[in-house]
Amino acid sequence: MVMRNLPTHIIGVIVSLLLTLFILYPLAAVLVESFVVVRPMHLDELKEMTEEALAYLPEDRRERQIRAWGASATPTQALEATAATLELIGHPPSWDRTDRYERQRAAAEQAVASLDPADRKRFEAEYPLVLVMLHKRIPLAFMIRDKIPKEKFDGLREGSIKAFGLDQYSKIFIEPRLAQAARNSLVLGVITGILATALAFAISYGINRGGMPLPNLVRYGTLTPLVSPPIIVAFATILLFGREGLVTRTLLEETLGWINADQTNLYGWGGVIIAQTLSFLPAAFIVLDDVMAKQEGRLEDAAAILGAGAGQTFRRVTLPMAQPALIKAFIVVFVMSMTDFANPLTIGRGMPVLAGILYDEMIGFHNTRLSAALAVWLITPAVAFSLLSGRIGRRKRYSTDGRNAGRSELPIPAAARIGLIAVTYSVLALIAVVYATVVVGSFVRMWGVDYSFTLGWYFPEYANTAGFASGYRGLESVWFSLKIAAIAAPIGGLLAAVIAFLAERTWLPGRNLIALTTLLPAAIPGVIFGIGYIIAFNLPFGIRSLSLTGTVTIIILNILFANLFVGVLAVRATLQRLDTSIDEAAEILGASIGQRFFRVILPMMWHAALLGALYIFVHGMTTLSAVIFLISPGTRLASYAIFDSVLNAYYGSACAMSVAILVIVFATMGAMWLLERRGPMWMRLGAEASGRI
Repeated sequence: MVMRNLPTHIIGVIVSLLLTLFILYPLAAVLVESFVVVRPMHLDELKEMTEEALAYLPEDRRERQIRAWGASATPTQALEATAATLELIGHPPSWDRTDRYERQRAAAEQAVASLDPADRKRFEAEYPLVLVMLHKRIPLAFMIRDKIPKEKFDGLREGSIKAFGLDQYSKIFIEPRLAQAARNSLVLGVITGILATALAFAISYGINRGGMPLPNLVRYGTLTPLVSPPIIVAFATILLFGREGLVTRTLLEETLGWINADQTNLYGWGGVIIAQTLSFLPAAFIVLDDVMAKQEGRLEDAAAILGAGAGQTFRRVTLPMAQPALIKAFIVVFVMSMTDFANPLTIGRGMPVLAGILYDEMIGFHNTRLSAALAVWLITPAVAFSLLSGRIGRRKRYSTDGRNAGRSELPIPAAARIGLIAVTYSVLALIAVVYATVVVGSFVRMWGVDYSFTLGWYFPEYANTAGFASGYRGLESVWFSLKIAAIAAPIGGLLAAVIAFLAERTWLPGRNLIALTTLLPAAIPGVIFGIGYIIAFNLPFGIRSLSLTGTVTIIILNILFANLFVGVLAVRATLQRLDTSIDEAAEILGASIGQRFFRVILPMMWHAALLGALYIFVHGMTTLSAVIFLISPGTRLASYAIFDSVLNAYYGSACAMSVAILVIVFATMGAMWLLERRGPMWMRLGAEASGRI
């Protein structure tokens, strides 16, 4: 029995190591890094570290080097070393350290001359060492770089020491720029959360209560932003309502003369709120659509029978039953808004938010400690909201038997139905205009200046005239993203199936913990996951040769493990509906774990595994928040290329890459739909051809 279960345990250990290394380790690295504080060393600490460093040099070379450094010291350096030496031997300098050099030098000479013989001897012994520790640490550090750990090298070179504390977290209360950004982020998150949740509830209510014509069209149209780059709404809004926008500049200013487009446009709060609301609407809609579809309509019918009017039924039955979903949708959108830096940077133009400062600190200054603390701050309000909402509603019950739920027989009042239709189709029209603008923008030479037709943004050979200044040639970044996604997707789909199989069909110790680990990225914003990979794999476990920074591998791993949870959830849900006697019979007949998985289980859960692979593929093509910290000049994904093009006003290039991504994603979804329909038969035929179990 032990030998028979050995393959299961080996696979379980391998999977556990992978999840620990690529999920738990990066997240733990962010948390640890957020508490790291670097402070200047005290003089005695500097002295001790310098003595240890000098001990690595041979004695004869050490003495010669100290004398040479002493002889090369400038008068100012000698004065600073004198003051530090006096402080070390217990005679702190009493002169004004900001006074003129001549006066300070005279006071220092007098202080040294007044020392008793014992202290004078100590001063003469310590002075050369102090001179080295104050002014020659950097050359000393590079002399022994290969003989000491990186942490000691950095400490000696910088004269600082690492400790743990809350200094990085407290900066948000101390530094005005961080405090203002925090307020802006909270206000923006609340407004966007309320608007997106309200719109999503109205749309899902209309669809699931029979008050919406063409419900499938509405559902798919609302979800469209899920499969497009996250910044697409922002730059489409710029093309329409920016300073050179088609509506603001061309129509309202030049044609009608109503406004000055340089002053009246959607840059700022209004533009960011619109962009975030439309971008994050699908996330809220998914939550609410699922709940509204399972909500028991007979409760509303019962309320009407008891004499409640339409308004009373909605306020006292429908809304209370949807309360948990409304809160969850709000929190989801709130977190997405808090961690969004792309929209504020592109259309906010000067509006500071925490995510934007995090981006600047990480990309511009590589300040991982402050960035890690800001990342934790970004999700803290959402956690607080979750705990508060759970405490408020803990004595209420919201559950109904979703399996037998039926739609209410009550008609939606005509006025409410008209309002729902108007709101829903206004949103759909705005989404349609956004994507139509992007498509048109990819075929015009220069938006706002020259609207003549061109293919130059798609094919560089057509870009033979002025106006094609983008640093991205055609669709090179799109093809690179396609390669990355095509590698990550099948591996992720298969790995998700393996993890779900271990959790549902084996007695492996810790199998539920393995499955739970895969869910962590679902609760953690991508920006935290991206920073975690930078911190964890820049110098993993202190081994430089294992560094993944700047490689294609780190991007593939991040995309794969950040989105693995969807496949695991889908496959587990499928396995829970399948009778365990099927693979138990295969095991009784002598099938190995590999035969059971590939010949019995995988054909039955093919659809779910395919869904997991598709999710990874789509995010590989469109994700930005995590991978933006991982890219290098040779690994620029399309999502980053679009973001960079928008920041530099190369809108034609951004439009062309966005359209190409949409075409690829929709084509892949269609191909996978066909494969899913034929996949199970193909796999059964393959299993039969290879022999029966």
